[in-house]
Amino acid sequence: MSLIATLVCRPADRAVDAALLARAASALGEAGEPDILSPGVAADLPFAASDAAAADRQVRAALSGAPVDVFVQSARGRRKRLLIADMDSTMIRQECIDELAAELGLKEQISGITERAMRGEIAFEPALRERVALLKGLAVSKIETVLNSRIQLMPGGRTLVQTMKANGAYCALVSGGFTRFTGPVASMIGFDENQANVLLEEQGVLTGAVTEPILGREAKRTRLKALVAERQLDMSETLAVGDGANDLAMLETAGLGVAYRAKPAVAEAADARVDHGDLTALLFLQGYRESEFVLG
Repeated sequence: MSLIATLVCRPADRAVDAALLARAASALGEAGEPDILSPGVAADLPFAASDAAAADRQVRAALSGAPVDVFVQSARGRRKRLLIADMDSTMIRQECIDELAAELGLKEQISGITERAMRGEIAFEPALRERVALLKGLAVSKIETVLNSRIQLMPGGRTLVQTMKANGAYCALVSGGFTRFTGPVASMIGFDENQANVLLEEQGVLTGAVTEPILGREAKRTRLKALVAERQLDMSETLAVGDGANDLAMLETAGLGVAYRAKPAVAEAADARVDHGDLTALLFLQGYRESEFVLG
């Protein structure tokens, strides 16, 4: 079977050098000449093997300790036609509900619940209701304050979306967070659509409730399947990315599910994981060269 091992690091580290590529090639045995996707940052190593999972383990063992992400996959069908992405801690650096809680002095309390939900220790839907209830009375105007002062885009996200769109892909932002955030974030990054939960408000303050049914784990998978049908795609043509337990269903269903700086259980279950690179790693694993990137 014709396989590709893609090695990617954080752009500032420039760790994918000749010595590292030689170590990886040695672990793979009969590897071909490396194809440099971005000097010092990303490269493909073509090789033939019958067991991709075993090859992945061999390369990871050979590069143990290096700040490099490893992706082993078939050389065919790498470029995807649909991207479906989580928002909090994936396309942005923060968890929006935790930042809203900070406006009430409740960040520590709510972030603890968020962490447990993202790790899969408690169910997402009741955890969201519990956290939203603690926001009761918060002025809606504080949402704009949080958006403008605390929310930061994850590095590489806009380039990821703009490059895939320029090559014919459709990009959807599907979040267990809130539409008050996904709308502006989707606009900043360039997503074709966004879906999330709706915070209920009354007379300029949050009521402490959210519209039901809650968009959670199964809803993300449902939207993925609907998009595949709507756009007449094969599931193998899809790429999903997320970091928390509520992303697992869509990660497991997509043609390629990527755990981005994810919780341990999520990283273990996903097809691929990004622990070091930024979101442009998702372009390199599709075989894009840096020269093809569309910079927003």
